[in-house]
Amino acid sequence: MSGPIAVFSTDVLIIGAGPAGLAAALAATAQAGVMVTIIDENPAPGGQIWRGGAGHWRDSRAQALWNTLSQRPNLRIVYGARIVARGSEQEFLLETADGAQKIRWAKCILCTGARELLLPFPGWTLPGVTGAGGLQALIKGGMPVRGKRVVIAGSGPLLLAVADTARRAGAKVVAIAEHRSNAELIRFFLALLHQHRGKFLQAIKLFWHLKQIAYRHDARVIKATGEQKLNSVSLQHGSKILDIPCDFLACGFGLLPNPELGSLLTCHIVEGSIQVDAHQASSQPAIWAAGEACGIGGVDKALAEGHIAGLAATGQTISDDALAIRERARSFAQLLNSTFAVDEEWRHLCQPDTLVCRCEDVSAQQLALHGDWRSAKLMTRAGMGACQGRICGAACQFLFGWQAPDMRQPVFPVKVSTLAALGTIGAGEEAH
Repeated sequence: MSGPIAVFSTDVLIIGAGPAGLAAALAATAQAGVMVTIIDENPAPGGQIWRGGAGHWRDSRAQALWNTLSQRPNLRIVYGARIVARGSEQEFLLETADGAQKIRWAKCILCTGARELLLPFPGWTLPGVTGAGGLQALIKGGMPVRGKRVVIAGSGPLLLAVADTARRAGAKVVAIAEHRSNAELIRFFLALLHQHRGKFLQAIKLFWHLKQIAYRHDARVIKATGEQKLNSVSLQHGSKILDIPCDFLACGFGLLPNPELGSLLTCHIVEGSIQVDAHQASSQPAIWAAGEACGIGGVDKALAEGHIAGLAATGQTISDDALAIRERARSFAQLLNSTFAVDEEWRHLCQPDTLVCRCEDVSAQQLALHGDWRSAKLMTRAGMGACQGRICGAACQFLFGWQAPDMRQPVFPVKVSTLAALGTIGAGEEAH
């Protein structure tokens, strides 16, 4: 019989070690006597955008932030930990490499980031087809791509960032297919020039690095082809169909906030985002949120919101400058989201025989027989695989207008030993 589960306590619990979480921790640990704990499922800080840990970041802000934060004596970071369930009012059950643990907190800041919106199209389940951010994460994680042919398709600036990451790793990026028209892109860059000149200069620099790569606007992926793995992709470019041999296809259809823990804590969720006030406070007492979980907006927004959340959670003064920086970052986020919003045309990529739930092999035509997510799940097992509906649920919301499924405990697939611990949540084990 296993022994009691270790229980830890903290004044401020920050969930997520990406830019928002690290900025929140920097602000919160400035308050003497406040113990701050960050938990993250990855083995190093940085989140998805700053993946790789200290010494591997190309963004100088990441290293500068980390250099200061790592000197704070009132900070504890727990890597490789996932929140499985909510216990008592302010307690979580974690699954870690050392087994199940519990953490109790007085205040909590949710910096849970985002995930990719993955939309079904013929061939999207072939090995070699990934999300745009997924390919970037794999490369940053050490996957070899030198000499491999890569096509990047979808919409938004992430396509350029992924192309640059692949290029630097030695891949041969043979095409970038941007869905937006030339007129839409010109309007976007003019808005950058007038409203966000620094971002405009960054974009010009990035385009310069990618000048040897074919960049096609008004282009979209139609299908991926291959037997055991991807070997080519078909693009529609204007009135032409282009068949391009490749080893990897990375599709960027946009990002979705990760609001599951906010929902678990009964925070107010609107259109998939945790709602916050001017000081990043959620609708629930003692819970704040920052970054992509509150709406997609990029690194600048995450840093600004995390800073404000860390100050607010520890009762520190929030300056007008901090609020102004956040508003500028949100303005840029609004420009991005209005220009590169999910396009209704992408619905037509999915064919009747295209798999939508790839975990349970459920096709679009099987799902179309049902009127809502609950009925489809009961009759087809859609959403009952390892992703627990995170991928196919969002796809069905886009394709059929269904409300995405609610998340239930355990929040992620877990070990049987951790499931056994669910029955002891709230019990009075000795705290450490």
